[in-house]
Amino acid sequence: MQHEYLGDGISVIDIGLERPRFGACYLIESNGAAAIFDAGTNYSVPRILDTLAARGIARDDVRYLIASHVHLDHAGGIGALARELPRAQVLAHARGVRHLVDPSVLQASAEQVYGADVVADSYGALVPVPAERIRALGDGEDVDLDGRVLHFIDSPGHARHHVTLYDAASASWFTGDCFGISYRDFDGGSEPMIFPTTSPVQFEPDAMKATIARMLERRPRAMLLTHYSRIDDVEARARTLLRLIDAQVDLAHRYAGRDDAVPALTEALQQLFHAEVRRLGAPVTEDETRRLLAIDAELNAKGMLIWVEREKNASRNGPG
Repeated sequence: MQHEYLGDGISVIDIGLERPRFGACYLIESNGAAAIFDAGTNYSVPRILDTLAARGIARDDVRYLIASHVHLDHAGGIGALARELPRAQVLAHARGVRHLVDPSVLQASAEQVYGADVVADSYGALVPVPAERIRALGDGEDVDLDGRVLHFIDSPGHARHHVTLYDAASASWFTGDCFGISYRDFDGGSEPMIFPTTSPVQFEPDAMKATIARMLERRPRAMLLTHYSRIDDVEARARTLLRLIDAQVDLAHRYAGRDDAVPALTEALQQLFHAEVRRLGAPVTEDETRRLLAIDAELNAKGMLIWVEREKNASRNGPG
């Protein structure tokens, strides 16, 4: 299923990355107007357009395209989507605007990490967004979607160019990567599995905890994750996230500086994740857990180790 209506004028759209129910974007409807939160990749655009058609929304009725942050699984397709939705204004964190206008640095960085062939296969060639179509969002800013108030906050922790969106109509946050990852593959235990995402290069654990705390202040009924879809019982999920942030920080300090730091920390994270699967009683084997979380474990390891090194450098250099 490429999209699912969740109620309250919200649909989740599978962006078609990696495997089913791996990554999402969201359609928000209000009195015939619409907004799209995150845009997946270039290859996600047909899925988004199909969802608009299925929901009876004209392309000219899409008012906003919102980028939680500019990582390619969230905003890689926003330029291509903007071409198809010519009346939509693109909303993004001020730090991310320049990368949407000129995505060449994002493209080059991704190719350096993954290789040009992988980037082409997974994301395609990034399309620039005309500067006049982009609006930078400020912390605490409200945007009106035909009577539906969308409230944005600056949300560092996963990335410094990250925003999250609170929707009072559904009492939900659209979280991007600030409230972790909860794949539906692990459902069936005592509660949903959830873990923080610390991918390179701007992870900051204290900032992530502060962002989670700000989101909880609204007492939300649900969190709408990019990876993947709606989760409830928010306070319990938050406690798990905070515990696992601390656990990952402890592991990163343990393995940082070793010649084999990345593979060793990746393995430690795999063991941490599978311990969570066992704790919850989810019907997933250790081999299946390792397969499903291979990408996340390695990216988290790299993000954690970059953060540890940055903290060491800051300590050596001192204030100023």
